[in-house]
Amino acid sequence: MNLLIKSAVIIDKKSPLHRKKRDVLIEKGVITKIAATIKASKSIKELKLPNLHLSVGWFDSSVSFGEPGYEERETIKNGMQTAAKSGFTAIAINPITHPITDNRASVEYLLSKASPFATDLYPIASLTKKAEGEEMAELYDMQQAGAIAFNDYKRPIKNPNLLKVTLQYAQAFNGLLMSFPKDELISNQAVANESDFTIETGLKGNPNLAEELQIIRDLYLLEYTGGRLHIPTISTSKSVKLINDAQNKGLDITCSVSAHHLTLSDQELVNFNSNYKVNPPLRTKKEIKALQKGVKDGTIAIVTSDHRPLDIENKKKEFDYAKYGTIGMESFFGAVNSVLELDDFIDNITYKPRAVFHINQPEIKEGAKANLTFFEPDTKWTFSENDILSTSNNSAFIGKDLKGKVYGIFNKNKLVLT
Repeated sequence: MNLLIKSAVIIDKKSPLHRKKRDVLIEKGVITKIAATIKASKSIKELKLPNLHLSVGWFDSSVSFGEPGYEERETIKNGMQTAAKSGFTAIAINPITHPITDNRASVEYLLSKASPFATDLYPIASLTKKAEGEEMAELYDMQQAGAIAFNDYKRPIKNPNLLKVTLQYAQAFNGLLMSFPKDELISNQAVANESDFTIETGLKGNPNLAEELQIIRDLYLLEYTGGRLHIPTISTSKSVKLINDAQNKGLDITCSVSAHHLTLSDQELVNFNSNYKVNPPLRTKKEIKALQKGVKDGTIAIVTSDHRPLDIENKKKEFDYAKYGTIGMESFFGAVNSVLELDDFIDNITYKPRAVFHINQPEIKEGAKANLTFFEPDTKWTFSENDILSTSNNSAFIGKDLKGKVYGIFNKNKLVLT
């Protein structure tokens, strides 16, 4: 399609157009002209919105749907539409389905189902068969089919030798492994953060130590084997320091943090609302500040929604028995934009995650395929159930004050607006 974007402020620190207001002409999906003013043609659709900003299309590195197997939580169709209206031109999908994404056919299924939509879907395949942590899955075969990384979502690799061998094997095809940072013997079925506040609530506490011990183990293994390792959704200040030290030693180690860990503390658990039951648990305000600093100084490369839809039967129960997880795509931009500087934050959802996963980088320049997100960064508003686009409504951000709204995306020659 042909589209003329009028008076948009470009946010792209890598471009000479950064922070400049420009018209952008897209013809047949390609950016053909960028100028201070472009005269509109009657045959071209015009996009003109209040306080319009645009950037390279956003990438969410941790998204879960339900299909196949748990369609009542989220279908691929509705999930992809939610992603687009939340500003994402690309998402990495976790292997938390039934059956688990642990073979070539399941990777190909996801790619086929997602192909008609404006948002690109990148499968993350299971690192072990059935995500049981016992036997390495067919990693090379799945990468050849389109998997961009390997991860037993929210399940730690208990056997250190399995991770060691897998790190060695994956180097043959430059595969990226992901290891969830949790020592389950230390956490011991805890449901909340271990702090003075949560001790008062009577909830069983998961100490920072459970995360940090696992990261220390994984970093030693990585130093021994070499290879590429990513630690998803860290939550403590010591985790930031451990990873920063390893990066300074030259190890190929990256990490991410979720929107809810950047913005919400364990104080939210005062009313035992199970929407705040997440894994790892919400930590203290002190840890939140350290995570925000880790994003700013570059230690944490990726900010993610860690979007996990759950049906009412799994979430509306006593806190101890509810499943872990919150949806997050719809509230993502408004939540993180409230606590991080816009220019830095955009890097963490565009260029940096694509670099981690070795995905081709879009550009805002004449002759490039248009892969763009449209947004307004200043409006203050309160997130409510009416703003939920997902099939499930287990959001930790209901009633929270946010800053900035998404207008939509342009990708694959398709325009999607909210």
